Amino acid sequence: MYALLASPTAAPRVDRVVLRDTIQPVSAARIERAITVANREHAALLLVELDTPGGLLDSTREMVGAMLSSQVPIAVYIAPAGARAGSAGFFLLEAADVAAMAPGTNAGASHPVLETGTPDDTMKQKMENDAAAFLRSYTARRGRNVEAAEQAVRSSKSYSAEEALDAHLIDVIAANDKALLSALDGREITRMDGTKQRLDLKNAQIVTLDPTLRERILGALVNPNLALLILVAGALLIYLEFHIPGTIVPGATGTVMVLLALFALDMLPIRHTALLLLPAAAALLLLEVKFSSHGVLALAGIVCLSLGALTLVDAPIPELRIEPAVAIALSAAFGAITVFLLRLAVRAKRRKSLLGPAALVGYPALAMEPLTTAADADGRCGRVQVQGEIWEALAAEPLPVASKVRVTGIVGDRLIVERLLPSD
Repeated sequence: MYALLASPTAAPRVDRVVLRDTIQPVSAARIERAITVANREHAALLLVELDTPGGLLDSTREMVGAMLSSQVPIAVYIAPAGARAGSAGFFLLEAADVAAMAPGTNAGASHPVLETGTPDDTMKQKMENDAAAFLRSYTARRGRNVEAAEQAVRSSKSYSAEEALDAHLIDVIAANDKALLSALDGREITRMDGTKQRLDLKNAQIVTLDPTLRERILGALVNPNLALLILVAGALLIYLEFHIPGTIVPGATGTVMVLLALFALDMLPIRHTALLLLPAAAALLLLEVKFSSHGVLALAGIVCLSLGALTLVDAPIPELRIEPAVAIALSAAFGAITVFLLRLAVRAKRRKSLLGPAALVGYPALAMEPLTTAADADGRCGRVQVQGEIWEALAAEPLPVASKVRVTGIVGDRLIVERLLPSD
């Protein structure tokens, strides 16, 4: 009895997830995990602190669907000052049970952009109508201004925190997390199923849900610039393994890097026509090695590679596309290194045609035995050491042991040598 009287009522738990990233499959997985944790722990509220330029519509729909079906109320809070909920972020803001913004933030500009290609007028209208209907489907249920929300889709209108509050697009402006929870304590909200729920957030304990190691790694890999860098580096390591077989480490590392890059790029909208430029670039680089064009074919290959890299990821926002400087720099480096390595391989292949004694012509040698002009009655003759190897040799004139000679030719499997003059 004493223990029960001494223990105070447990403070309500508020789970907090900070999302300062683009909207893509990795960030969608983070939100879905946070919702799962909040529901499992019976949190009083899930606070999503958001700062995003936008992202992919498919990922946005997944996130909105998870938010609308959450048993725990969700507050999306655009913070800190200077943050934004652009494009897809605006859909998330309006999907929340509580929409909040910090002073100095903005939200909106949510006109849909086709992830691949350029839409015609009919397709553009279809996309607008679809996105507007999607936004209306839950904005009205949240009791917010449907017309003002739709203007963000159809007219790309963006709202400051004060404008959004005046337009009834958000519920509260708060300077920080504590001020937000204080403003929400005791407030009654309407859930998606129409039920009313009172928020009890007095003395709430905020528990931050940090990204897992997997989410951190995938979050870095989903950056298309990093994915391209890993892809190029992996390809070079694989080629190095073919050039110097048996080293194993470059080939294994390169294979892992290429697979990681392909996995990352698979999460992004890929323009498949751009893929055709990549084998074309490889073909031009190979032709440069076979037919010396004084760099013309290599330059054409680098241009194809750059264009392919630039147009490979066709995302709706610049943050999910490959930077021109990165594409050009990596393409130029990859092209130059590829041509250099291929030329080394071709030269090595040509040198392999000179095997046995023919490869020793012109090298100096040292007589290990007296050298004669012809073999003796038993068919034996003197021997010389050249390039670490011992060969039978015939000389143009008799020479004593330890004479310094030079290989001038071959007869059968014997070397022909001559005295090495001091001037040589």
